[in-house]
Amino acid sequence: MSREYTPTVLTIAGSDPYAGAGIQIDCKTIHALGGYALSIITSVTAQNSTGVKGVEAVSPHMLRLQLETLLNDIKVDAVKIGMLANSSLVEVVVEIIEKYKLKNIVLDTVMISSSGKALLESDAINIMVKKLFPCVDLITPNIPEVNRLLNTNYLGDEDDIPVMSSALFALGANAVLIKGGHSTDKENATDYLVEKPLNILTYSTARLKTTHTHGTGCVLSSAIATYLALGYTLEKSVEDAKVFLYKKLHTSSFIKFKYHEENDTRKEPLL
Repeated sequence: MSREYTPTVLTIAGSDPYAGAGIQIDCKTIHALGGYALSIITSVTAQNSTGVKGVEAVSPHMLRLQLETLLNDIKVDAVKIGMLANSSLVEVVVEIIEKYKLKNIVLDTVMISSSGKALLESDAINIMVKKLFPCVDLITPNIPEVNRLLNTNYLGDEDDIPVMSSALFALGANAVLIKGGHSTDKENATDYLVEKPLNILTYSTARLKTTHTHGTGCVLSSAIATYLALGYTLEKSVEDAKVFLYKKLHTSSFIKFKYHEENDTRKEPLL
């Protein structure tokens, strides 16, 4: 699809010094797909290949100042939202979305890191659901995040998808991409895009055996936002983002990093 300008994609997320997730991987993904990445940092983290060691959120004032300074100057074509840390920051993001009438918004419902570190305070989850869900075009939870949101214990089987999606719609979501990386299917990684009233599209790829799993949710949501900025439909954006992620996972095995020997639990970055 030809354009007269480079589409801008704003990522609002935490910083990952390991550069395999968060703002850093978002920017890499956006640029790889032909967008121009704009970035707003919600929090800084201390993390490496073994996991997240610490999190420190920016102040609500600083988050608002970053956003208003940028959006008073630049037109944004799409938005990816990742780690928001606490309820005050969620409130700021909701306020900014409404003030600037932002569109093509993809929310990656980041709550807990793969190493078990809380990335969203528990009291902020209700605020995110009540106020942010209705403002965004798509949420992209994995199975554990769906269960956290619904207080359930679904395994992510295909028969569960209509019930899970209906419950998420009842919470205020406009469209849902339920990611299948944590499902019990050992052969395939199947994601389900569900749009109202209950239109389900299935996207499946072979499950790859790889240690390069750090930041996969960030890559997928950033890619979807970039394709939306390029003018693709939501269905096509999800389809192409899934293909992009699969290709990166497939080729990432050729990437080699030097680690200290004691880092036996390392998870290597995707890009």
